[in-house]
Amino acid sequence: MKVGLAGQGAFGVKHLEAIQNIPGIEVITLTGGNQETTKAVAERFKIPHFTGDLGESLKQPGLEAMILATPTQMHAAQGVQCMEAGKHVQIEIPVCDNIQDADTLLAAQKKTGVICMGGHTRRFNPSHQWIHKKIQAGELKVLQMDVQTYFFRRKNLNALGQPRSWTDHLLWHHACHTVDLFSYQTGEPVTIARGLEGPHHPELKIAMDMSIQMKTGSGAICTLSLSFNNDGPLGTFFRYICDNGTYLARYDDLFNGKDEKIDVSNVDVSMNGIELQDREFFAAIKEAREPNASIQQVYPAMKVLDTLERSFA
Repeated sequence: MKVGLAGQGAFGVKHLEAIQNIPGIEVITLTGGNQETTKAVAERFKIPHFTGDLGESLKQPGLEAMILATPTQMHAAQGVQCMEAGKHVQIEIPVCDNIQDADTLLAAQKKTGVICMGGHTRRFNPSHQWIHKKIQAGELKVLQMDVQTYFFRRKNLNALGQPRSWTDHLLWHHACHTVDLFSYQTGEPVTIARGLEGPHHPELKIAMDMSIQMKTGSGAICTLSLSFNNDGPLGTFFRYICDNGTYLARYDDLFNGKDEKIDVSNVDVSMNGIELQDREFFAAIKEAREPNASIQQVYPAMKVLDTLERSFA
């Protein structure tokens, strides 16, 4: 399968590294902003074509699909451009930063019929998959999720410590992971969502601290704390309080309530969540089916984020 990638930054590189482990996938084109770094990434991964124009990438012979790891504000327009060109598209999380763009992407998918998938990695991390499989088997029911998403990001830098051309967002990016995962693990839509945000950064113009509460119809609750001010252990840490045990997920590691490690190495073919979501994207294309984390499946999370944003205002 011939595919392309848009976005030469930190997450674009993560996708390229993941795709190296997936048989039968050939990256034939790279669309990037800074052409010097785009060329360097193309050479590193032996991608034969690179450009600053997504339209040029979409015209490459044999191209079937694109992965968008570009700035969030570009996702909707680029996603529609890919779909209208007849190409399947996976859009890195968040697929958008407003509900209007989510509506636009959903409408474009329905119109074109191609696959549009969100890069919701938490659905694919082996630690969360282990929990999900237990839930599906009727062995667990989530009563409460307590989640901490903490970074130290007082300057506009990416995951590699390089200057960003866009501004990250606690609500539409980092909260999106947990909002979607909460519904995915409980199997229910969020019926109540409310939150508080701290002061906005004087230069970045975004809230640096945030607290969110959610509830489903059956009564499961989720408490999410987020910060860009945390000078300490970084990342997202999940506590699942269930009817049959307590579990702590720290990225790809999983522990029980006594902090005993659970082996999740055999949950899937890889321990790399991004590789697993890419595998799902390519498999859905080959099998002509809706993927896990399709735009239809992640759209409810966008609605919740919109509700929260309007409550902040």
